[in-house]
Formats: sequence, C-alpha cells, structure tokens
Amino acid sequence: MDLRLTPYSTKPAMPSATGGSGDLDSLSRAGAGSAVLGTTGPEGFGTALKDALQSVSAAQGTATGLQREVQMENPAVSLEETMIAIQKAQIGFQAALHVRNRMVQAYTDIMNMQV
Repeated sequence: MDLRLTPYSTKPAMPSATGGSGDLDSLSRAGAGSAVLGTTGPEGFGTALKDALQSVSAAQGTATGLQREVQMENPAVSLEETMIAIQKAQIGFQAALHVRNRMVQAYTDIMNMQV
C-alpha cells in the first residue's frame, strides 16, 4: 500500500520560475502516479481514493495468495511473511472503511443542511 501524504504549507503562493503559483503546483506535480492527498486539478481526491482502493485490493490479493501457499506447505513462503501481509491488508481495509464512513457522514450532513 503506497499512500503518501505531503505536507501542506500555509505560506502565501509565490510565483515560481516556471510560471506556476508556488506550492499548489508542486503538490499537484508530486501526485502524478501516486496517491497524494491535498492535490488540486486532475490528480485530485477521486484519483487518490481510487489508487488507495486499488492498493488495498492488491494487498488483499497478495495476502490471500501467500495464505494459500502456506496452506499448501510451500517451503519458499514463510508464515511470518504471510502474517505481515495479512495484517497490512487488514489495516488498509480498516482505513478505507473509515474513509468511507466519513464520506457518508459528510454527505448526510450536507443533505440535512437547510437552505
């Protein structure tokens, strides 16, 4: 699971030599191809969430494969490695579940707002 969080600077945006607007441009460029929270533009929250869910799914698939190999008594796969993979998959799933619950709660709060 490769979820990177970049620090967000509260400094005012300074024009850069490339004509960008400072920190926000560097954050959006840093998110190319990885799950980076706090970006703007096309690599926004939706892309980060999609990448994180794919990463959780891949971790679960890896854990399942290692578990199957241990059950088949493959000497190349250790029990310790399998248990670590299972724990990583479980932690990733729990994190995704918490994000989902927070998003549902935010949606419910917005829908209950009076106009």
